[in-house]
Amino acid sequence: MKPISKIFLSAVCLSPVYSFAQQSPSFILIMMDDMGYGDLGLMGVTNYKTPNLDRMRHDGMMFTHFYSAQAVSGASRAGLLTGSYPNRIGISGAPGPSATTGINENEVTIAELLKQKGYKTAIYGKWHLGHLTQFLPTNHGFDEYYGIPYSNDMWPNHPTGKYPPLPLIEGTKTIEENPDQSRFTTDFTDRAINFIEKNRNNPFFIYLAHPMPHVPLFVSDKFKGKSEQGLYGDVMMEIDWSIGQILNKLEELKLDENTLVIVTSDNGPWINYGNHAGSTGSLREGKGTSFEGGQRVPCIMKWPGKIEPGSVSNKLASAIDILPTLAEISNAKLPEHKIDGVSLIPLLYQKENANPREYFLYYYRENDLEAITDGTYKLIFPHKHRTYEGFFPGKDGFPGKVNENKSFETMQLFDLRRDPGERYDVFSEYPEMVKKLQKIADEARIDLGDNLTGSIGNNRREIGKLD
Repeated sequence: MKPISKIFLSAVCLSPVYSFAQQSPSFILIMMDDMGYGDLGLMGVTNYKTPNLDRMRHDGMMFTHFYSAQAVSGASRAGLLTGSYPNRIGISGAPGPSATTGINENEVTIAELLKQKGYKTAIYGKWHLGHLTQFLPTNHGFDEYYGIPYSNDMWPNHPTGKYPPLPLIEGTKTIEENPDQSRFTTDFTDRAINFIEKNRNNPFFIYLAHPMPHVPLFVSDKFKGKSEQGLYGDVMMEIDWSIGQILNKLEELKLDENTLVIVTSDNGPWINYGNHAGSTGSLREGKGTSFEGGQRVPCIMKWPGKIEPGSVSNKLASAIDILPTLAEISNAKLPEHKIDGVSLIPLLYQKENANPREYFLYYYRENDLEAITDGTYKLIFPHKHRTYEGFFPGKDGFPGKVNENKSFETMQLFDLRRDPGERYDVFSEYPEMVKKLQKIADEARIDLGDNLTGSIGNNRREIGKLD
């Protein structure tokens, strides 16, 4: 790593807000679907390489304790775009084509926030905050939308056979049904690059929400068979190529020093799909659980001249913190209603003793508070834990049996510093830490409620409903 100049470090320490706000920077937020904590080359993955993600890590900041808003796609994306725990805004699970609800018109998305400051905005890829017209991106702050309204497996070839044709939407119009998904990564990348070129003289926000590597997996011919990890490795190589295309275009247009690029995932890997799924990097379990493998996800942020190359943040951070971070950088006004995110600028600038997020709540399903962490210790509350059996893909995949009979009858405490795999319960060894986390959880239940304890909460907002 090249040494950082004293001038750079002085600017970082003394005037972060001023140096950000004066440059009208652009933002590119790249979201993967079901990419695991252990899926990157820099995390030691084998049988395929991710040179562009590794390049981002070398040139930017890696977050080691970064959490998705929830351990499932729709809710996770709701939290990301609004800066709120998804249960605060009434969105849970992964709504499909039969849903009549979506994001409420009164919520403020990142795109709407940045529009106040004159930004051009676009989303390419997966939305998942409601598929009906009133819920679509162009009605919530985005100038352009080209993509699918929910998960790529919600189509007629799903093992259950219960879904209608998958729509490919431009703006608010369906332009194709059951599109060739092997085009997705390339098409959405090309759209993003064109948007960059078109708006090179304006501040812009691009939300590139890749449907991959969520099953069913598809890859273009240029990467088919290129890895030694089968189809999943091929898909990851193409996603990495996509990131390289974006980074190269920014450098070509000399926009890289004025653009913050963020790469993350909506939740952990769907490990029940075996070799068609990613890696948790030895974290416990995966998508659909409040264990670390379900919600701790990769996150890299790159911004030359602002973020120190090769830096690492081991502080607690979450996808819900991205909205207030971009708001502070762009000098945009935060929503008037309560949100749960905090600005990560002190971490980006490596301010001494910075710890903007003191705790994180692991809500799941509609409003179940299953766990809480302060970044070091994690307290898990009694709850039923959903597990799957036999959910491995054949030619097109086939469903397995869902079990609800595994449950945690007592609280458990884990030391994530020494035991990130959550294997050794230390509840009896740290009674004061248990009391501390219980107190924070009780305050959260007053605020947001908790279906597990029957707490109602007093600060939840309405989900958007069909007019």
